Order: sequence, then structure tokens, then C-alpha cells
Amino acid sequence: MPFGADFDAFSMGAVLRHWPGKTVTESDHHLFCLLTMVRHPLHLDAVYAESATRHGRPLVIGSYVMSLLIGLSEADVSGRALACRGFDEVRHTAPVFHGDTLYGESEVLAVEDCAEAADRGAVRIETRGLNQHGQQVMSFRRTLIVPKPQSA
Repeated sequence: MPFGADFDAFSMGAVLRHWPGKTVTESDHHLFCLLTMVRHPLHLDAVYAESATRHGRPLVIGSYVMSLLIGLSEADVSGRALACRGFDEVRHTAPVFHGDTLYGESEVLAVEDCAEAADRGAVRIETRGLNQHGQQVMSFRRTLIVPKPQSA
């Protein structure tokens, strides 16, 4: 089974569902916060989050959610990418908590040849994260440069 896809495998409007999902554990989230120097009590201090927020419990930081979604989509979307031109339109649409399970799906928004190189193309993708209830929690867009299949 190939890891990632060549340019010709992407078709505009296609929706790729990424499986399996990932359950967000408190220890994974705390490790991510420690590794990235996040110290806000909203993410690390259950007593603070209980008393100071409307959610009453710690929120999983969005950069961790985005990182998980990038990883969940890699085998289907970016596994063969030569480059990522960037991320934009990042939207946090619902909170994520410890114990939530995240699933991802990516929609192909555009597919076009690269004028600067005939052996590759640009693919515009929107990746969405959904929790175990099917509620969207995040979305973001990115443009990937992927190789075209080699002719035999």
C-alpha cells in the first residue's frame, strides 16, 4: 500500500476520510504543552480551568489538535508531498477535551499543474477534524506540491 498519493490520484471535490482516529489523553496533551513551552493554566491546571472557564475543565490547545490532524491525514494526503506552501484559514470551531477522540477528513479544493516544474502539481486541501460525536472541532487549508507519476 503506498504512503501518500501522486498528483494524478487527487480529484477536485474528493473527500478522503482518515482512519484510525486518535483519542486525546491528558498525558499526551501535557507532554505537547511541555515540549512547546505552553504554560497557560487553561491547558494545564484543572482547578484553574474548573473555576475560571465556562467549560469547567482544561481545554486541549489548538496547536496540538492541528498537529494531530496533520498526522492523521499524512498517509492519504501529504505522504508523498515535496513541499507544503503553507497553512491558512485555520478555524477552531469547537473545544477539545481530554478523552475526546479526533477523526480527520480532507477535501480536495483544487488541482493544478505547476508552471515551474512539469514533474509536479499543486493540490489545495481543506482538512477538518471531527470529535467522536461527529462535531467539527477544527478546519484548515493548505497547498501541497506533489509529484506526478513517472512514465514507464
